[in-house]
Amino acid sequence: MIIGLDVGGTHTDVVLLGDNGLENEIKVPTDPSNLFHSVLLGLSEITTGIDPTKIQRIVLSTTLATNAVVQGKIPAVGMIVSSGPGIDPECYCTNPYYFVVSGAIDHRGREIEPVQAAQIHQIEQHLQKEGIRYVGVVGKFSIRNPAHELQIKDMLSNSFEKVFMGHRISGNLNFSRRIATTYLNAAVYPIHKEFYEAVQKSLAAKGLVLPIRLLKADGGNMKFESSIELPAQTILSGPAASVMGAVAFGSENKDTLVMDIGGTTTDMAILINRAPVLDPLGITIGEYKTLIRSLETFSIGLGGDSLVKLSGGELNVGPERLGPAMAYGGPAPTPTDAWFIKGEIINGDREKSFSGFKSLAKSLGISVESVATRVIDVACKNILTAAQQLIDRVNSKPVYTVHELQEGYLVRPKEILVLGGPAPYFAKHLETVSDYKFRVIPRWHVANAIGAALARTTCEVTFFADTEHKFAEAPEEDFSQTIDTHFDSQAAIENAFRLLRDKAIARGANPDFLEMEVVEALQFNMVRGFNTIGKNIRVKVQVKPGLIHGYDEVISKLASR
Repeated sequence: MIIGLDVGGTHTDVVLLGDNGLENEIKVPTDPSNLFHSVLLGLSEITTGIDPTKIQRIVLSTTLATNAVVQGKIPAVGMIVSSGPGIDPECYCTNPYYFVVSGAIDHRGREIEPVQAAQIHQIEQHLQKEGIRYVGVVGKFSIRNPAHELQIKDMLSNSFEKVFMGHRISGNLNFSRRIATTYLNAAVYPIHKEFYEAVQKSLAAKGLVLPIRLLKADGGNMKFESSIELPAQTILSGPAASVMGAVAFGSENKDTLVMDIGGTTTDMAILINRAPVLDPLGITIGEYKTLIRSLETFSIGLGGDSLVKLSGGELNVGPERLGPAMAYGGPAPTPTDAWFIKGEIINGDREKSFSGFKSLAKSLGISVESVATRVIDVACKNILTAAQQLIDRVNSKPVYTVHELQEGYLVRPKEILVLGGPAPYFAKHLETVSDYKFRVIPRWHVANAIGAALARTTCEVTFFADTEHKFAEAPEEDFSQTIDTHFDSQAAIENAFRLLRDKAIARGANPDFLEMEVVEALQFNMVRGFNTIGKNIRVKVQVKPGLIHGYDEVISKLASR
């Protein structure tokens, strides 16, 4: 059995999958002020009466890190940045405790300026005085040679609880994004650690010692223990859960737009031949552009529980949410109330929906029923506008899926897969006001939790080799070795695959069904005068994102119920 849990803005959805498909499902209210409680309550309820030995794993998708960053509720951390030739690192300042220090390594990994120990110790004392407990250390070309980052960490290790190094965060050559990514890992670490310990303690109290995974923004998962080193990878895992919940139901040889309409937001993504479109650079969250690998998603503050109000004589829907629909005891009118008024939803207090819409109807000089129709029209128009914005954004740059670059490809979705609590009601109306074919996926109300449960473990490895200087390395994996002048790209790929296999298994992948692929393989001759003096090789490999092996039978049972 597998448990999938997805924390949404309105509800936390939990599913239990087994031989019979969907064995059980529950929804608990999400408490934004105490996400720990929402997660633990969901896990507690779904495991009631279940033999712990039958549960193979739990996969969590949580908004904890995302909310902390967006709301600015992250602790103060220190950032120590050493540069190399080029732009001043001060341009990439992330926070008040940001220090640019001496020491530089060039693009070939050669030291051109040493680290000054006295300068580091002066910063160390200042950060300690300010009560800083977590520090990020980033060098411009540390992925070519991490010596300076390692040296600075050694100087700091006895003074701080945790030091994050940029070369272990990402193997990509983008200095500004690596700084931001390292900063976010350091900043969300204590929040994530508290969450980790609370979940483990709660399950242990129930006698449950279970393998827990966290969903990442790229639609894959990793062991809970691994996430402690890379907590920022869980940012935006919520939209990824929605995408993975739709992957199995996408159409072959067709572009599909995925639309998760929840209570608070609508999250969107695109599938090309059932493969999600990938953001090739990384997440941008708030002011931070990162190297966190992510699916290309787009979210708007509009859902079934969005606030309906008048502004300048016009109806507005969202982005605020004050609570559930008035039909369910909420304080203000929502699109869900409009569906009650139209008779589409019946399991609540329709009279309360009517009373909430009366003042709107009076102000507009139309009937309550007409207001309900207009609210639905406005909501659907806004959703379709956002869908077109996502399509235009994807088509404005090279299109990458999680598997490959689609050179010159233009996305033209003809079908939209819809999931989320109010999905059937929105889908019916959206189809009447657009040229798209809408399809509500099976188990739409908990499909995001199903997507989290069925996502496979993913990871990637970036491998470098320089035959002139006779070294090869994958700094992100803490790997280096000497090579000879005959080392080539094929040897680099073989070494990268070996590292990837070890990394994937350590993060929880099934070694019997490990689909690995080359994402990038570049080899350049280095020439001095008229002679080739060596080769510069860069290889990137990944575990192919997708759903776990053997999911087909489970999916077919989900679709048939």
